[in-house]
Amino acid sequence: MAMAGTYGYLKWPKSAPLPQYRTETLVKGNIVKSVSANGTLNPVVLVNVGTQISGVVNKLNVDFNDRVKKNQVLAEIDPALINAQLEQSQANLANANASLKLAEANASRAKELYGQDYIPRSERDQSIQALAAAQAQVKSAQGVLKRDKTNLGYTIIKSPVSGVVVSRSIDIGQTVAASFTTPTLFKIAQDLKRMQIDTSVAEADVGGVRIGQAVSFTVDAYADRLFKGKVRRVRLDSTVLQNVVTYDVVVDVNNPEEILLPGMTAFVSIVIKERLDTLKLPLAALKFRPSGTVAPKSGNIIYRLVDNKVQAIPVQIGIADGKYVELMSGDLKAGDAVILEDLQLDKTKVQSAAKENFRIKAF
Repeated sequence: MAMAGTYGYLKWPKSAPLPQYRTETLVKGNIVKSVSANGTLNPVVLVNVGTQISGVVNKLNVDFNDRVKKNQVLAEIDPALINAQLEQSQANLANANASLKLAEANASRAKELYGQDYIPRSERDQSIQALAAAQAQVKSAQGVLKRDKTNLGYTIIKSPVSGVVVSRSIDIGQTVAASFTTPTLFKIAQDLKRMQIDTSVAEADVGGVRIGQAVSFTVDAYADRLFKGKVRRVRLDSTVLQNVVTYDVVVDVNNPEEILLPGMTAFVSIVIKERLDTLKLPLAALKFRPSGTVAPKSGNIIYRLVDNKVQAIPVQIGIADGKYVELMSGDLKAGDAVILEDLQLDKTKVQSAAKENFRIKAF
């Protein structure tokens, strides 16, 4: 009877002892120090179109995403009540004009009679006062008529800018009330080819943010695509949420394809400093200390292997990107191996290194 199975064995070549240290070879490259934050994409100019009068919407000419021109009629409010007020104010003005003519005639007659000593001076003064009151009443009626004509114009809702309708909050037959506040009927983005990101940057990071700095960001809708922008403004007004102070940093974004939509969440990275073609030192090398040594009180020390011996190298460092730091000075060059970790202090790492020589064979 034939039998099959597997067996494993560990191969320990004498010529390849397990390494004691984990090292990394220094290379040259770019180091970018950046600030990360989340923000919301918004149109640069977003106009809220409202109404100053109350009434029923009887015409609606645009919908979501429609492109509109400046002064284009968006909607109309039933003008019946305004027309009634307008007729009343016209009648009041006519009545005031009639009263004015009567007051003018009485004042002229009183002046003539007073000159002939037929009436006392007080009666003449009363006629003058009545004339002035009639003139004021005419001006008041004219003001009311002008207001009602203006309100009649407000029944036609026009677009103040050319752009795209991004929001519509009314329907035909709906009653809008403008008694205390102006209700928003439409929101129009003036130009979706230019957008902005309003992003919140923590107070610990905002000190390095400057106008004109390069920005890269992604959105969930296009996760595999990196978009670019520039810092336009750092607003001075702060926001405090759960004892965390943040500042609004406004980022300009070109959107020629109009694929970035208002309200999208942007994951922003603002470039604070950048070093090109510099020697990159792993941050883990700064944390490594050989057994029995202590960290220096000042300066930075890293360790490298020279003839299988640990050698300390004082270094000066610059900006960091979270994984690497700029090596400004030190007796190191590209190709040198710096120590990151002592593998002998971690048995699991030694075992994982041994498993690389483990083989499975069938028989």
